Amino acid sequence: MMIVRKLHEAGLTSEHAYAAALGSVGLSLVSWMVSMKAEQAGVERADRWGIFVGEWAPTFFGLGLALARYEGGAADEAG
Repeated sequence: MMIVRKLHEAGLTSEHAYAAALGSVGLSLVSWMVSMKAEQAGVERADRWGIFVGEWAPTFFGLGLALARYEGGAADEAG
């Protein structure tokens, strides 16, 4: 929980992490479409770009859950 506490103290909230997760889902789709149009490497390269960026979403969602849990505990201790 030390990393989560440090992130929270730095001003990162669970809402920020959730927004980053949703953004990475959208960025995954955009990177796939751009790769399909801009590169001549074909569908395989586009799929790799989309999957690479799409793999960030679960990490951000997990971080959001950890921060939300920490925020709930910090609110309990303050109240």
